[in-house]
Amino acid sequence: MSLVESDENTPLLRGESTSGGDADRSRWRSIRVMYFTMFLSSVGFSIVITSIWPYLKKIDKSADASFLGWVVAAYSLGQMVASPLFGLWSNHRPRREPLVCSIFINVSANIYYAYVYLPSSHKKIHMLLARTFVGIGAGNVAVVRSYVASATSLKERTCAMANMSACQALGFILGPALQAALAFIGETGVNVNVIQLWVNMYTAPALLAAFFGIINILLVILVLREHFVDDHGNDIRAINYTSEEQVDVAPEAEGDIDQIAVFTSNVLFFVILFIFAVFETISTPLSMDMFAWTRKEAVSYNGIILAAIGFESILVFVVVKVVSARVGDRPLLLGGLIFIFVGFFILLPWGNQYPKIQWADIQNNTRLAPTQSSNTSLEPTGCPYQQAWCLFTPVIHLAQYITSDILIGVGYPTCNVMSYTLYSKILGPKPQGVYMGWLTASGSGARTLGPVFVSQVYTNWGPRWAFIVICGIVLVAIVFLSAMYKRLIAFSIRHGMIED
Repeated sequence: MSLVESDENTPLLRGESTSGGDADRSRWRSIRVMYFTMFLSSVGFSIVITSIWPYLKKIDKSADASFLGWVVAAYSLGQMVASPLFGLWSNHRPRREPLVCSIFINVSANIYYAYVYLPSSHKKIHMLLARTFVGIGAGNVAVVRSYVASATSLKERTCAMANMSACQALGFILGPALQAALAFIGETGVNVNVIQLWVNMYTAPALLAAFFGIINILLVILVLREHFVDDHGNDIRAINYTSEEQVDVAPEAEGDIDQIAVFTSNVLFFVILFIFAVFETISTPLSMDMFAWTRKEAVSYNGIILAAIGFESILVFVVVKVVSARVGDRPLLLGGLIFIFVGFFILLPWGNQYPKIQWADIQNNTRLAPTQSSNTSLEPTGCPYQQAWCLFTPVIHLAQYITSDILIGVGYPTCNVMSYTLYSKILGPKPQGVYMGWLTASGSGARTLGPVFVSQVYTNWGPRWAFIVICGIVLVAIVFLSAMYKRLIAFSIRHGMIED
């Protein structure tokens, strides 16, 4: 009998169990604050992801696709460094402290991002730094995951993690959707001279993310309480604390953690996040090169596509909660990787049609952006001739692109929720702050290397080689998961506390 059962007492918006009680209601209120924190973390990342490239090109003409990779990776690099530190902090102090600190950093960094156009030089470096600090603030994901893991029983865990992933997906929906909605402001926007702020389609999303962060800080201060339950659901400790109190670590269960399973989980999580980071980074330049979209079209259309993937992800999480109760977590993780492999395989260029070339000396390859009048400057569209592969690489059709989006939109959320659900079960009732920090750091490392990798390979060799390598990486991950399949079991099962 599978341990992972669908728990009807842990819905997304109504988490209290049937046992009732003030402590139990407080526990689920606090868990919902963590859901909201995860939601805002993903909004903070995704709300500018489709506009980073055109914003970067507008403020600094010297920036190229390779530097874009570093800008996107900077977020994850900051998160990678900060996650273990915030996780360690949360193991020894009230989780409110690292959460408030990290969210404040995030708010400040988003405001910084809105002002990167202001310096007279090195604007692209300022954007790089701003995204790094946004990533440092997002290091609180480790604290969020460790809190939800420690505040739920083994039976509740998959549903709670799926709910948290649904909130994360909702953030990825609203992020690009809000960016697309704010595109009506245009590149010119409005100047607020008093504070030297230029509010346009690039800066408004970052300012909105900062506002959300302020709301998040208030919720953490006013609502969050510490709760610990064991794998059976017994409430070990519930504390109503002030930030000055010392909070001891919850009692540890006997038995050691399977470090090989921990290592395997971190490697698989790295691969999963690496793949999706590649997908996020490449979407805007790929669509501009292959479909001859303008900057504004690329921001709007990719925002809509990513929002649609987010909606798809929420449906996937609902299905995952039901299916995992019948087949378990590991088969779903394996199936998700297979979906991702097929999704990237479909993107491989083929045929005898080639993309439109963006020649520097030909005027008829330019288009007006949808809101431009005839007396404004024209925007070149198509695949830049400087990228030599544009001349001999077949075009990727829009149907390929959409089909790939749909398949990856099934595979990625499945792998995401199953990977850290399994990880939390492998760790069991042990303090998970540092371990979750390392998991988040491995994912952040993937988000750091993924954009750099794909921007370099895509710029120099094109989409064919980029996607061949990605398919190879996913195939290796499938083989590795199959080899380690039997070790990825819950702590309580491994030590005979609960029967499988």
